Amino acid sequence: MSFLSTAQGWIVIVLSLAALGVELYALVDCARRRSDAFTAAGKRTKGFWLAVTMVAALLGFVSVGGLGGILAIVAVIAAGVYLADVKPALDQVMGKGRRSDGPYGPW
Repeated sequence: MSFLSTAQGWIVIVLSLAALGVELYALVDCARRRSDAFTAAGKRTKGFWLAVTMVAALLGFVSVGGLGGILAIVAVIAAGVYLADVKPALDQVMGKGRRSDGPYGPW
């Protein structure tokens, strides 16, 4: 019985491809941003985040099919940090982000 003939094998393939999609989205988003926006947002440089998202995408590509193990998890976490922390800060600096007003003012 081969790896792909089991339901677990197909689930791993689908999740690996979804993670790769997230990693590639983070890489493309990072590449399209202006360099000065990173420092204006108080984040590391564009080169740093390009390297992080590039390595994440490469690890994600290698991990399709269950070959990456713990490195696949590290890759999706790295892309997630970019998307959850850096991207919103860049959006706000560039005037694209939503400004949320809470009950006590903006936050």
